[in-house]
Amino acid sequence: MAADQDEAKKIGGILRHARMLARRSQTEVATALGYHQSKVSRLEQGKGTEDLRVLRAVAAELRIPLHTLGLAPPPTVRSTDRETPEDMHRRTLLAASVATFAVPSTAPVTYGTLVQALLPGVACPAGTGEESVPQLADRMVRLRALFAACDYGRLEVQLPSLIGDLRRVAADSSEATGLLAAAYQTSASLLLKHGDHGHAWLAVGRAMAEAERSGDPVVLASSVRLHAHLLARERHAAQAVGLVRHTVDQMSGSYDRRSPRHLAVLGMLLLRGVTAAALGGDRSSVQGFLAEAREVAGLVPDGAPDRWSNFGTINVELHAVNASVVLGDAGLALDAARPLMRRHIPVPERRAALWTDVARAYSQQGRLADGYQALRIAEGCAAQDVRRPAVRELVADMAARDRRRTLPELHHFARQLGVPA
Repeated sequence: MAADQDEAKKIGGILRHARMLARRSQTEVATALGYHQSKVSRLEQGKGTEDLRVLRAVAAELRIPLHTLGLAPPPTVRSTDRETPEDMHRRTLLAASVATFAVPSTAPVTYGTLVQALLPGVACPAGTGEESVPQLADRMVRLRALFAACDYGRLEVQLPSLIGDLRRVAADSSEATGLLAAAYQTSASLLLKHGDHGHAWLAVGRAMAEAERSGDPVVLASSVRLHAHLLARERHAAQAVGLVRHTVDQMSGSYDRRSPRHLAVLGMLLLRGVTAAALGGDRSSVQGFLAEAREVAGLVPDGAPDRWSNFGTINVELHAVNASVVLGDAGLALDAARPLMRRHIPVPERRAALWTDVARAYSQQGRLADGYQALRIAEGCAAQDVRRPAVRELVADMAARDRRRTLPELHHFARQLGVPA
C-alpha cells in the first residue's frame, strides 16, 4: 500500500512539473480536456491516478511520455484518422471522404468495404435488388441483432450491401430513408467500437442527412444521440450535454400518448446524456439524466423493447455503473454493479459492457486480479467486444502496472490480445 502511495505521488509530481513547464494552470488543462479543475488537482496530489483514462488524457495534453507514468503505449487501431477540436466545426463529407482513401493496407477488406459504402457517389455492393421495404426492414433488424451480439465481423460484411439496397429505394420511400439513416447509425456505432472516430463522423453525417430527409423526429433523435456520443468522446462533453438536453426537451412531455418506439429512443438519448455528463465530470447532470431515464424506463412496456434499441430498466442501471466508473467512483460503481451481476442480461453487448466496467472499477482500486477475472467473464460474454481498442488499452495498462508480474495470466491475456505489456 505504501509503495502504491509513493508511486501515485511520483506520478502527481511528474504531472505538476510538466504543467508548470508548459506554463498552464490546472483550470486551463482541465478545460481543454472537458474536465473540472478538481480532477487535475487530485492527480497532482497523488489521488485518483488509478483512473487511467483521465491519466492518459492529461498525459497527452501535456505531452508526457506514457512510459514515465508506468503506462503502456496505446494498442494499434485500424484507422489513424483523428480530428482536432478546431477541425470539428469545419468537418464536411468531402474532407471525410478524402481521409477514407488513407485506410491502412492492413485493414480487412470487409472494413474497407464498409467505409467505401459511406461515401457519396460510390457504388455499394448490391443484393438481389428485388426486396421490398418491409423485407429490407427485417434485414436491418437482423443486423442490429448482430451488433447486440457483438458479431462485428459478420456485421462488417453485411452492412455495405444493405446500405446499397436501401440507397436504391430511399428516393421513393420515406420509410426506406429512415432505414438508411438507421444503417448509417449502425455503421457509426460499429466504427466507434473500432475506435475509428474519423470515419464515424462520416457515418453520423450521412445518418443526420437521411434522418432529416425522412421527416421522422424519432429517427433524427437517434442520429443526434450518436452525434452527441462522438462529441463527448472527442472531449466536447459540455457541447454534447447541451445537444442532448435540447433534443430531449423537444421530445419530452405527454408520455402517456407516446409510442414505445418514441419512449425507447428518448430513453437512449437520455442515457447518452449520462455518458457525456460523466465524461465531463458533471455529476449533477449525470444524476438528472439518470432520474429522467428511470422515469421513462418505467413507462416502456416490459417484454416489448424497441427493435432499434435495448432501452429498459437494466440498461439504465448499466449506465449508472459506467458513469460511476468514468467519474472515478470505483466503490459506488461496484455497489451498483453487484445486483446486475445476478440478473439475466439478454444482450451480450450489454453483459460485456457490465463486466468491462467492473474490471475498470477493480483496476481503479488496484485490484488487478479481480479486474482480470472480470475481463475474462466479459470475454465469455462477447469475445469480439473485448478485442476492441478501448478494452485492449485497459488490459495493456493493467499489465503495465503489474511490475512484479505477480499475475502471469494477465500478461498472457495481454499477449493473446496483441497488446504491449
